[in-house]
Amino acid sequence: MSGNIHLHWYLPTNGDSRGLTGSGNDSHVVGASGSFRAPTLAYLTDVARAAEAQPFHAVLTPTGTWCEDAWITTAALSRETERLKFLVAFRPGLISPTLVAHQAATFQRLTGGRLLLNVVTGGDRFEQARFGDHLDHDARYARTHEFLDVLRGVTSASPGAPFSYAGQHYDIRDARIETSPYGLPPIFFGGASPAAEAVAIAHADVQLFWGQPPAVEAARVARLRAAAAQRGRQLRFGIRLHVISRDTEAEAWAVADRLLSGLSEDSIKAAQSLLAQSESVAQQQMSALHHARTSIPRSARELEIYPGLWSGYGLVRGGAGTALVGSHAQVAALIREYHQAGFDHFVLSGQPHLEEAWHFGEGAASLLRAEGLLAAPTEPAPAH
Repeated sequence: MSGNIHLHWYLPTNGDSRGLTGSGNDSHVVGASGSFRAPTLAYLTDVARAAEAQPFHAVLTPTGTWCEDAWITTAALSRETERLKFLVAFRPGLISPTLVAHQAATFQRLTGGRLLLNVVTGGDRFEQARFGDHLDHDARYARTHEFLDVLRGVTSASPGAPFSYAGQHYDIRDARIETSPYGLPPIFFGGASPAAEAVAIAHADVQLFWGQPPAVEAARVARLRAAAAQRGRQLRFGIRLHVISRDTEAEAWAVADRLLSGLSEDSIKAAQSLLAQSESVAQQQMSALHHARTSIPRSARELEIYPGLWSGYGLVRGGAGTALVGSHAQVAALIREYHQAGFDHFVLSGQPHLEEAWHFGEGAASLLRAEGLLAAPTEPAPAH
């Protein structure tokens, strides 16, 4: 094991529901009429406070045109919470690295150091095009490499000393950012392609994976950790998973069956057709777990790819497509297994996020805490 376990939850800034995608796209779900929960400040506050009441360190906010802006949402929620940190996702090609350094420094000072950064290069050229970004996959990662060069450079420059940078994508001249007293927040980064891994090895503090079976992930952790060590860097690892944790195994799988029962073959086919167009290697790995299936399984267990690891989310949802399913003890045991494989950070979610934060927090998380495996929640410094 490489350290204490840090638990993080997910903030559904695209809305929430009892369906697999959680958003308004679940309007087709049988029996789901009226179940959609808009991402209002009041509802997101409820989710954030539930996470804070449980042993979660932070909440992850997604980024994209399909959800609320992560910076603005988390700034508002920082006033509704006390210690919870915010893992803010953003796309490096759509904003100046100097501006991100400035935003991060302001966020840190105003919240007492409650910011974490999630750098999302983007694996979908169609969504990138909506923002006017037309670089190809590897070029986007080359730009991210330069972006992080600048971000780290401008925040680590000597006080009063200007920072300049001349690259293929950025020409930064005499930048000055006051970051005291917190410095640059930890950088969480995802991506499974060789281009993405090169950026992670050079710049990331925490490399995020989408959950494949533990043995598969352990091999990748070992490889990237060794590559980072050769550069004199220490790379930590996190994993993004959904979770269905209940008092008994049967109850948990019954929830998975209910989630499947709300799907239609048309919705699965439409989602798989869209996901097949993604340039993301990680997305391709998720789709391969259920062989890009377009039919509805008779039982949720048909999509169990490892004991307690379920690929059902990936039928209709992009990004992380697997879930931990089982009794609280079984889910806790799977988290321990991933921890032994090298993961310190667990970014979890479940439908609906408000109720599932309590199910998991009072169940599997409480068992992990009783074993002394959870890192103690940090208290923020006084905000400016």
